[in-house]
Amino acid sequence: MESLLTPGLILSLIIVVIGITIIGKGLVIVRQSEVMVIERLGSFNRILESGINIIIPFIERPRAITMIRYIKMGEEYHATSSEEIRIDRRETVMDFPAQPVVTTDNVTVKINGALYYQIIDPRRAVYEVANMSQAVEVLAKTTLRSVVGKMELDKLFESRAEVNSAIQAEMEEAASKWGVKLTRVEVQDINMPEEVEEAMRLQMAAERKRRATVTEAEGEKTAAIAMAQGQRESAILNAEGDKQSAILRAQGEQESIKLVLSAIGESEENKRTVVGYLLGQSYIKVLPNMAKDGERVFVPYESSALLGSMGMFREMAGNPEDVVRQSLQKDGLRSGMVAAGGTS
Repeated sequence: MESLLTPGLILSLIIVVIGITIIGKGLVIVRQSEVMVIERLGSFNRILESGINIIIPFIERPRAITMIRYIKMGEEYHATSSEEIRIDRRETVMDFPAQPVVTTDNVTVKINGALYYQIIDPRRAVYEVANMSQAVEVLAKTTLRSVVGKMELDKLFESRAEVNSAIQAEMEEAASKWGVKLTRVEVQDINMPEEVEEAMRLQMAAERKRRATVTEAEGEKTAAIAMAQGQRESAILNAEGDKQSAILRAQGEQESIKLVLSAIGESEENKRTVVGYLLGQSYIKVLPNMAKDGERVFVPYESSALLGSMGMFREMAGNPEDVVRQSLQKDGLRSGMVAAGGTS
């Protein structure tokens, strides 16, 4: 029985195997958002985009890029490095460990930052820098120290957005040479020494106490102003009331005098008599109050003239109380003076 593996068949099988191998190695499928840098005989040839691509095996080969990534395990970061032939063009985040930074007021703080970047030119990322991800990381750390080193600690806490913008602006020029676009930089955690943190807590407590004192003083000031305004308005209203009362009393006395004069006549002698009578009444009304203030009351000499005027008024007008009362009743008025005259 002759063998079926003839030299011709064996050669054909070898050619088929080599062809399948060449096709398998030459057929490259690139996924979405990925690219591959292809070299032909050691020099750059082209960039393979997403989809089905064919390369010449053993003559063309993809160029690998070194990528460093950090993995956080608890409080520590572990770096991993890998050679990748597929370059991811999506936005990538690099969360690097905390870095010690000295501020202008000589306070050492540890700052943990996150860097977001995107490879927009794979050729530059491969050929312009030996290790693109490491270069970006080192640039971010040095720029962070440079920017934060120009600021005080209080300013650092107040203006994180300014720090992020300043770091991004200083890194963009260098990163663009490597075909990398920085989308944003974020300062995450700022850790201070314990003694500095305690001093800041005491300062914050003192500031809150000061604000409470100021607020309380402002409240007392507002209350005092409101009370003073109320007292002022009350005094004004009382003064207005006294003024109106005095005006009304004066008008009443004037009307009373007119009524008396109209009843007994308006001659000059009668006018003097009426005035003397009214003054005598006022004096008699004041005497009880004067007696309350002391054991003795001194009656001035002029009081005898006033009392004499009242006597003359009685002799001339008969009974002035009846005359005045009849005149007031005609006009529908009542005069306290007439009532007081009965007691004189």
